[in-house]
Amino acid sequence: MPHYEFFCKACKKTFEKILTMAEHDAEKTACPHCGSHEVEQCWSAFSAVTSKKSA
Repeated sequence: MPHYEFFCKACKKTFEKILTMAEHDAEKTACPHCGSHEVEQCWSAFSAVTSKKSA
């Protein structure tokens, strides 16, 4: 499942949340520190696991 990084405009803290794509699209994310819904998603790095194939 994807990890999403958010920034809370109310308490000025960042936090991460693991959500399915359906959860991300359906629900309004709340800050775990203050409970505010004034959050915005941040750009963050991602990683992908691939299998190494020989030539």
